[in-house]
Amino acid sequence: MPGPLAYDPIRCNGCSAVLNPYVQVDYRTKLWTCPFCMARNHFPPHYAENISETNLPAELIPQFTTVEYELQQVQPIGPPVFLFVVDTCVDEEELANLRDALQQTLNLLPEDALVGLVTFGTLVHVHELGFSECPKSYVFRGDKEYPAQKVQDMLGVVPTRGGQVAGGPGNVPGRQPAIGRFLMPVADCTFALEQVLEDLQKDPWPCKPDERLQRCTGGALTVAMGLLESSVPKQGSRLMLFVSGPPTVGAGMIVNRAKTENIRSHNDLQKNQAPLFKGAVEFYKTLSDRAVANYTVVDAFSCSLDQVGILEAKILISRTGGLMVLADSFGQSVFRESLRRVFERAPDSTAPAGTSMGPLQMGFGGQIEVIHSREFKIAGAIGPVASLKKTGATVAETEIGIGGTHAWYLGGVDPSTTIAFFFEVTNTNATPLPQHKRRYFQFLTSYQASSGKFRLRVTTVCGAWHSDTTDHTAIGKGFDQEAAAVLMARLSVFRSESEEVADVMRWVDRALIRLCSKFATYRKDDASSFRLSVEFSIYPQFMFHLRRSKFLQYFNTSPDEQAYYRHILLRENTSNALIMLQPSLLSYSFQGPPQPVLLDAVSVRPDVILLLDTFFHCVMFHGETIAAWKQQGYQLQEEHVNFRNLLEAPQNDAQIIMKHRFPVPRYIVCDQHKSEARFLLAILNPSVTHHSSDGSNSQAIFTDDVSLRVFMEHLMKLAVQS
Repeated sequence: MPGPLAYDPIRCNGCSAVLNPYVQVDYRTKLWTCPFCMARNHFPPHYAENISETNLPAELIPQFTTVEYELQQVQPIGPPVFLFVVDTCVDEEELANLRDALQQTLNLLPEDALVGLVTFGTLVHVHELGFSECPKSYVFRGDKEYPAQKVQDMLGVVPTRGGQVAGGPGNVPGRQPAIGRFLMPVADCTFALEQVLEDLQKDPWPCKPDERLQRCTGGALTVAMGLLESSVPKQGSRLMLFVSGPPTVGAGMIVNRAKTENIRSHNDLQKNQAPLFKGAVEFYKTLSDRAVANYTVVDAFSCSLDQVGILEAKILISRTGGLMVLADSFGQSVFRESLRRVFERAPDSTAPAGTSMGPLQMGFGGQIEVIHSREFKIAGAIGPVASLKKTGATVAETEIGIGGTHAWYLGGVDPSTTIAFFFEVTNTNATPLPQHKRRYFQFLTSYQASSGKFRLRVTTVCGAWHSDTTDHTAIGKGFDQEAAAVLMARLSVFRSESEEVADVMRWVDRALIRLCSKFATYRKDDASSFRLSVEFSIYPQFMFHLRRSKFLQYFNTSPDEQAYYRHILLRENTSNALIMLQPSLLSYSFQGPPQPVLLDAVSVRPDVILLLDTFFHCVMFHGETIAAWKQQGYQLQEEHVNFRNLLEAPQNDAQIIMKHRFPVPRYIVCDQHKSEARFLLAILNPSVTHHSSDGSNSQAIFTDDVSLRVFMEHLMKLAVQS
């Protein structure tokens, strides 16, 4: 992709598609034909004067199917805004770790970025960073909801538009804008903000031993949102929530204060025994509508051994394109390193060697629109999106994911944001397509860059049609089993939000059986003759691991953890999503170099070290013999240098895995037959169980789950049935 083009795009007069390498250009008459609607368009004069077969603009060069425009007719808006919303219902050690992480974060922000601070416990405090004489904050009740106008009145701020004070009958003389008081440029308020953070104390309100702390997370979010709506409307902003426990008072609460009442579990949710759940979800849904309208991204950094209400808040985070990090403590590298990576900069060619002080790799207020050939209709999208409710003839009646529109709100975007789109083929067999007919898609992504300028990224995709209904060979040859597995995983997770998981599993099974019946080669009713071509060979394996995964299984995960895993799956790319579905396993031994091994119980041996990458965890597993040698300290002796090297090799590889991943995985070191070995054993294919009597030395897994072999036997039997 070329660098940003500093001019506005040329659009088709018929369908508003953008000029791309697949248009037909008539260099003599200076006309171009749109591949989507076949309309003929004139080039503007400055194009027509210079264009020729040897002198093409960037958007017509064949290899540039993706180009990005820096829009000139849209006025740049102010710098990005970061509002930290900090939970003070934590002990002193945790507060010190959080304080240190936030102070380091200030050094990563651009100097012109605006920053603000809201703290909450029993009450909500909005800190006035621009008041230099002494620390000053405005206090709001935590058990009340405050609309934007009320927040504006109580803070005494006047609303602004594009950095200018907005005139209106509601303006009260003597009020000042929030920028300069509650939101300040980093360069001007670093000292004041660090001083406020240093003085932060644990929430002072008394709490009985049999009660939970009063934590008004929902109240703090409404106040913070009201501040952003009145001070930086439709200017890219991030509301970053740092929370360490469940909300127990006010809007969005998920549990009452009495410790005799447990936080909702999967069982409670299934039996409708979580009375606060629906009210909390409705509250966050309403808040997400306000955030979407204001181009505000909401991130959640949850550091607690208990649940904090991520399940309820997921709709707010997902619809605004926010990030989610789940850790045990604010001192853990999972939190600290993940927070640092949020503010990574793009490489800057003009910066000194060894530094990367380019712009932040994030965008705000993202929107994506899909234009496609007439033979399709858009059925929906799955990912961190919200519908913009733009209907039309190109929108399918059948909804898959978030449908009923051809445009979606993305909110916060970064280089790893990934959306899955689903289409419906409308062309019927009665009207076969011409032999050389092509299909086209164009994705138009507009967003506000961290520099304040507005950009439009245009990606155009072209492919062939296969119209012979009697011959599926070409379709089979073009099948991408990895992408298909990830799409099925996304669809399964999306459906499980509103359907019973058992029904979703049955749907996955039926879809797999239909696929194998259609594309496998076999003799009717003869399972031994069943064969899958190389394009489909590992797809059933992906489905086996999807059925056992934490995305669909409730066992051993809390509702918050499962919501977190699902949120990450729905925004990651194919490679990362495949690691989540079927983790990678490397084996290290004296027999040779490291090698990938089967995700199976037979891979566990006493004399090997295994490195498991599940995307969320990096697990280094020592076999029984290796663990015994390590305990005896052989690696410290010079004559056993090879053993030391063997121990270090997986550590180095784990660091490489974790170096660029977000969120940072949890690193676990465990030994065979010890408690933490469960992180590995729970994921392995149970080919050897406590029921096995084959006398093998492999690690037995105590489970009643079926193995991959039994799964495949049943699949083959059902696929070949008459």
